[in-house]
Amino acid sequence: MVRVTYKDVAGAETVVDATEGASLMESAVRNGVVAIEGECGGALACATCHVHIPDEWRAVTGEASADEREMLEFGVDVDERSRLSCQIHVTAAMEGITILTPSSQR
Repeated sequence: MVRVTYKDVAGAETVVDATEGASLMESAVRNGVVAIEGECGGALACATCHVHIPDEWRAVTGEASADEREMLEFGVDVDERSRLSCQIHVTAAMEGITILTPSSQR
């Protein structure tokens, strides 16, 4: 298990034990992180799992694909840190990562 913290805009944190190989979206939904909707179930067909990856973790999570960047156009508060959490799979290197959630998914 990999410890992942989801932090909302108000500063509230939810710490979960995520399974390696699962997406950050799946881990959030399974553990009741309300800021992550994941409406399409990870099919890269919506932007309701949008998150911000802090700069110090971007090398670990990788960069967004062209398809992901296109879907992010539908997100709220999108910036250079934006990713779709359904496209990031948990690895041991993510131990202790903090994921920032935007003010809204819609």
